[in-house]
Amino acid sequence: MAEIPYLIKDLALILMVAGIVTLIFKRLKQPLVLGYIVAGFLVSPHMPYIASVMDESDIKTWADIGVIFTLFSLGLDFSFKKIVKMGASPIIACMVIVFSMMMLGISVGHGFGWGRMDCIFLGGMLAMSSTTIIYKAFDDMGLRQQKFASMVMSVLILEDILAIVMMVMLSAIASGSSPDGGQMLTSVLRIVFFLVLWFIVGIFAIPLFLRSVRKLINGETLLIVSLGLCCGMAVLSTKVGFSSAFGAFVMGSILAETIEAEKIIKLVEPVKNLFGAIFFVSVGMLVDPNILVEYAVPILTLVATILVGQAVLGTFGFMLGGESLKSAMRCGFSMAQIGEFSFIIASLGLSLGVISDYLYPVVVAVSVITTFLTPYMIRLATPTYQVMEKHLPSKLIHVLNHFAMSHPSTQQQSKWKTLLRQMTINTVAYSILSAAAIAVMFTFVLPLIRNLLPGWQLHWYANAITGVLTVVIISPFLRAIVMKKNHSSEWKRLWVESNINHIPLLFTVFVRYIIALGFIFYICNYLSRFTDALMVCIGAVVVLMVIGSRRIKKRSIVMERLFVNNLRSRDIAAQVNGEKKPLYEGHLLDRDIHISEIEVPEDSTWCGKPLKELHLRQRFGIDMSSIRRGSQRLNIPNGETMIFPGDKLQIIGNDDQIHKFAQALTSELAPEDLDIEKREMKLRQLIISGGSEFLGKTLKESGIRDKYNCMVVGLEEGKENLTRVLPTRVFQKGDILWLVGEEADLRNILAKS
Repeated sequence: MAEIPYLIKDLALILMVAGIVTLIFKRLKQPLVLGYIVAGFLVSPHMPYIASVMDESDIKTWADIGVIFTLFSLGLDFSFKKIVKMGASPIIACMVIVFSMMMLGISVGHGFGWGRMDCIFLGGMLAMSSTTIIYKAFDDMGLRQQKFASMVMSVLILEDILAIVMMVMLSAIASGSSPDGGQMLTSVLRIVFFLVLWFIVGIFAIPLFLRSVRKLINGETLLIVSLGLCCGMAVLSTKVGFSSAFGAFVMGSILAETIEAEKIIKLVEPVKNLFGAIFFVSVGMLVDPNILVEYAVPILTLVATILVGQAVLGTFGFMLGGESLKSAMRCGFSMAQIGEFSFIIASLGLSLGVISDYLYPVVVAVSVITTFLTPYMIRLATPTYQVMEKHLPSKLIHVLNHFAMSHPSTQQQSKWKTLLRQMTINTVAYSILSAAAIAVMFTFVLPLIRNLLPGWQLHWYANAITGVLTVVIISPFLRAIVMKKNHSSEWKRLWVESNINHIPLLFTVFVRYIIALGFIFYICNYLSRFTDALMVCIGAVVVLMVIGSRRIKKRSIVMERLFVNNLRSRDIAAQVNGEKKPLYEGHLLDRDIHISEIEVPEDSTWCGKPLKELHLRQRFGIDMSSIRRGSQRLNIPNGETMIFPGDKLQIIGNDDQIHKFAQALTSELAPEDLDIEKREMKLRQLIISGGSEFLGKTLKESGIRDKYNCMVVGLEEGKENLTRVLPTRVFQKGDILWLVGEEADLRNILAKS
């Protein structure tokens, strides 16, 4: 028999130990992530008392795959539209927290005399709170439905984005000996360029592809296609100088806008869990007990830095975002831990060889400690606020509770702001598409055409053909740059309201015309040796022809409509299926009142009962606005409306009311059937004898179903198949009936025959 490869042996050891440890942690109601880390420590070479992993390089490869799929899943939960709808509050809070904690982490690292790159990477690690751990803590404590929790989740989404950007930035910093501001700006612009390019192209192409093959796709093929797209984007990302994790996240965010997003999330979940577990096990394998003992003081110092820093700076950040003091404290205290992204950033530093070996186990130890303390920090927020309320002046508390970053603006300013923002987004997006198209044409198409037309004297033919093709391809983009938003409602209102607005409005057209002209000038300058004046004239004429062409206008409109429809496809599907929350959600007058959706458990004792029997308003003080049942939505249900398993109840109330309601709904469950094994259904034969109580009775009169809780499935008449028994059939002596029922009921009925 062939020897099993080390990879299989190591994987078996990892999964067996991880399985046992995670069961223990599940029993202790601790996050499974910690269980994986402990399992990794147990199977590492640093633990000599049990079997250890033999080939760590293979495990590292699997861990890299785990990072890819983890970030792919995070991308699936992310939506650019969510960021737009969030408003400024979460953005302000996130920027303040991340920047402050990063500076604090760098300062602490310098205080210990650590190296420059160690301090920079440490700052990045300390700035990232753990989405996984906070989700788990909120679920365990029944806080997911409260208003402050939604604010924390919004900030965590933004932190995940910043973490991706930070990874790219740290890679750029690590690659240069002394990166300056110009290099940093270049790195940021590269990130923005490729992020926008991939997103636009992905939203345009991938939903179109999925729709075209929808009839051919089932669960299996959708999983394969999704993972294939994920890995393909990961490879492409590395080819252009970014990490594979960045590409996986981008592909996840693209697929998040498709109709199939919910299916993909469910299909990818087991794969992500498997490889994610291997990743966290690999994290634990790098923990060296000797390093933990040697660096005990820095570990405890970093733990205190995170707890105090997030409690103070986090609270301040959320207050700047417009939260009341009480809500801001609950948000800030909730984020006092580090997790998965800290490990990913540490792994990046190790792979680049720019951080010290001790930093990884130190960060892991800090993460473990802060994770254990997370529930206690969440609970500590309210008592801390109550203490502050007692000792601070009531007027100051009142001011802090109603503090918000709001700057009223005039209607005129609002119109200009909206119009300029739309023009900027439009111009940047189409400029990126134009630049990408030019780069592809000059990098791939131009050499190809030159090879098809060999000889130096014919190169001008190739240049001319490539130039014309490039202009044709980018012409819809150039037209959109110049003409888009020139006929919008904001433009028309500003034009009509005042003659003073005419010159600024025309100036915006002129600026965008110059941008479009710049692309044509670059093409001519790259492919020809004309004078600058001639190329400017050619460019001006070409742009005017593009603007005036009806065919190009039609192409531009069709492409834009297709993109918008693809971008809105998931929202449209949600609207059709009745899954979208009501529009009034953001307009509730009382800031303590909000809407929440809670699913009814399958074994809830509320199932089958009408609302009037549950007395929800009297018991909890909440109002039920609607019930979502499958694709149906029951708005304003009355007292006769019954609750069914799987119903999604949309309720309105404050945090305490919703918490009590959710707690009651999830705790009032039907008792578990401890004798379920005895309730197995069996098939038995019943022969009607002369003394049977069923003799001379019809099936309906016999009471076999109602009295004995059994069912007649057929009558045996010597044929190959059983004969169906009609309710009016009179049982005769010698009839052979086949019954289905539980063992006890069958014994009882057989005794009567």
